[in-house]
Amino acid sequence: MIKSKEDLKYYIEADLKSLGIRQINMKLRFGALFCPQIWKFQIKMRKLEYMKNCCCSNKIGKLIFAIKHNMFKSYGLKLGFTIPLNVFGPGLAITHAGAIIINSHSKFGSNARIHAVVNVGNYSLYDENWTEDNVPVFGDNVYIGPGAKIFGKIKIGNNVAIAANAVVNKDVPDNVTVGGVPAKVINTRGSAGMIIHGDKSK
Repeated sequence: MIKSKEDLKYYIEADLKSLGIRQINMKLRFGALFCPQIWKFQIKMRKLEYMKNCCCSNKIGKLIFAIKHNMFKSYGLKLGFTIPLNVFGPGLAITHAGAIIINSHSKFGSNARIHAVVNVGNYSLYDENWTEDNVPVFGDNVYIGPGAKIFGKIKIGNNVAIAANAVVNKDVPDNVTVGGVPAKVINTRGSAGMIIHGDKSK
């Protein structure tokens, strides 16, 4: 979680590297005015996370945050994203615009790589076992292929690859690839070679 300006800088640079953007120039670092739309989204997200966690201690700060947060959500919807704050660790790579829905109670470790039409959520509100935290928790270096659905109170291990269109509703161990409906382990290669490690601390 971003708790200082140093954290903010670190998260932004880790995300940048995970997206495969190697040169950190003035546009990318500060303005992002002429940058790819997904990078603009991620920079806005990280700055809002900093503001929410560090700068909302008074009424003026809360008001400014609320205005910017609404603008951020509108921008995300143009790209097809419903992605909340304070969910992703450093090194996030959103690879394409298109429908991506992430539950606000889910948590991701470092270096998550996510493709389009991914849904991370909880069980139905009509399920008798439903609770707000009935959502997945992800380890580090997780690759999620296009169209994957991950839901329920489950743990996804480190270095995991989730294949395109997989439906994951059970725990996944470290260092494996899962696929199918429902998802099962299909090999032990995991996400090796599929992730650009923006966060080198893990």
